[in-house]
Amino acid sequence: MTFIWPGMLWLLLAVPALVALYVLLQRRRKQGAVRYASLDLVHAALGRGQRLRRHLPPLLFLLALIALIVAIARPTAVVTLPSEQRTIIMAMDVSLSMRAADIEPTRLAAAQAAAKAFVQNQPGDVRVGIVTFAGTATVVQPPTRSKDDLVAAIDRFQLQLHTAIGSGLLVSLGALFPDEEIDLEQASFGSAMGRERGKALPSGRTAASPPKKPFTPVAPGSYASGAIILLTDGRRTIGPDPLDIAKMAADHGVRVYTVGFGTANGAMVGIEGMSIYMRFDEATLKSIAEITKGEYFYAGTATDLQKIYETLNAKLVLEKKGTEISMLFAALAALLTLAAATLSVLWFHRFP
Repeated sequence: MTFIWPGMLWLLLAVPALVALYVLLQRRRKQGAVRYASLDLVHAALGRGQRLRRHLPPLLFLLALIALIVAIARPTAVVTLPSEQRTIIMAMDVSLSMRAADIEPTRLAAAQAAAKAFVQNQPGDVRVGIVTFAGTATVVQPPTRSKDDLVAAIDRFQLQLHTAIGSGLLVSLGALFPDEEIDLEQASFGSAMGRERGKALPSGRTAASPPKKPFTPVAPGSYASGAIILLTDGRRTIGPDPLDIAKMAADHGVRVYTVGFGTANGAMVGIEGMSIYMRFDEATLKSIAEITKGEYFYAGTATDLQKIYETLNAKLVLEKKGTEISMLFAALAALLTLAAATLSVLWFHRFP
C-alpha cells in the first residue's frame, strides 16, 4: 500500500500523546474519587469484565481516529478489477509454414486449438474478432460475442503463400475501429504505394480526399476498450513494415501482444516433402510489443501456446490497477466511531 499524501501520516504522532493523556486523566479520576474502606471489595464487585469495558469505547474511538488519518493520507493499493478491454482482435498467421509438423499435430492445428480454448474462456460481454494473414490479411470474423461463430471461423483457416505481418496488424486495427477511415490499402500495397495510388479506400473516398474526422494521436497503451493478439511463426516477406503499423496502433493507444510460435533459433521443418529452414523474427515481435506497450511471448510447443493464451485471457479480462482506497478507511472510521458512541451510551449513558 502506498500513499498519495504521505506527509499527512505525521498526524499519527498525536496517537501516543492521546494515549498518554487518557492514562493521565484516568489516574486523576481515581485520585478524586470517593475513598471506600476497601477498594478490593469494589474491584471484586465490578468484576474484570466491567473494568475492561470501561476502556473499550475510548479504544474504538482511538482506532477510528487512526483510520481517519490514514484516509486523509489517501492510500492506494493494487487490486484486481474487471478489465475495460471488451474487444479483442486475434491476428493469426496462416502462411504455408504453419503446416509444419514440428509442433504436433501441426503448427496450424495447435494454434487453432489454443485459439478455440481462448475464445471459450471469454466472458459473455467480451467481443472477439479474428484476422488471418499470409500474403494478404482478411477479417474472417468481425468482432462478435458468438463463440460458435468464432470457432467456426477458426476452423475455416486456409493456408497461403508469404507472410505479411504488417498487413495483419493493419487489418486488425481497422477491425477495432470500423468507423475510422484507416487506409487499409496499405495492407496490400505497403505504405508507400498506398500513398501514391489514388484508388478508393474502404469508406469510398480516394486517398487524396480529406478525412471526415481529423485524427489526434493518444498516448501508447491508453486505449482501454480493446487489444490485439498477434501470432506468427515466420518473418515479414511482403506487405507494409510491421513497425510502421505498430506506431499507428500506438498512436491509437492500442496494445499489441505478440506471440512467436515455433523455434526461435530456427530449425529445419518439413513442408510437403521439402525441408525448409524456418525462423520467426523475434526482434520485430518484441519491438511491436514495446512500441504499443504490449507484451511479447514465445511459444515453442503446443502446451506453451495454451499457457500463453491462458495468461493473456487473465491479463485482458482481469487486470491489476492502482486504486485509491481512502473511502474504505473513512468508512471504517465512521463505523468505529458509531460503535464507540453506541457502547458508551448503552453502558454509561454518555459519549466517550
